[in-house]
Amino acid sequence: MHARENAHAPFSKFRVGAAVEDSAGHVHTGCNVENATYGLTLCAERVAIFKAISEGVRRFKRMGVVANTEELTPPCGACRQILWEFCGDIEIVLANLNGKSETLRLGALFPRPFDGSFF
Repeated sequence: MHARENAHAPFSKFRVGAAVEDSAGHVHTGCNVENATYGLTLCAERVAIFKAISEGVRRFKRMGVVANTEELTPPCGACRQILWEFCGDIEIVLANLNGKSETLRLGALFPRPFDGSFF
C-alpha cells in the first residue's frame, strides 16, 4: 500500500498505511504520523478515518491496514474504538508487504465495545 510510504516515523521506523472505503466506493488513505512525545502520535487508521470524516463521509464499508511485518498488524485499541464509533462492524483487511493477508470483522477484534448505546 502506497499510503505507508508517506508515514512520518523517524523514531520507531514502523511505517503503517491504511485505507478506508466509504459507502460510495471512494477510498481515503492515511499513514502514521509520529511525534517526539509518542502520546501525540496518530496511527494510520485514525488518520484515514479523520480525513474521510473531515470531507463529510459518514458511512464506511471496509478498511485495509498494511505494515512491513511478518505477523499481520491489527489496529491498536484506540483505533479499534474510533473505528467502532465511526464505522461499526466493518470488514478489516490486514496485509503485509509479502502478500500475506487476512480479512475479519471489527467485532472479532473488538468483541465488547463501548459506544453510544450505553447512554
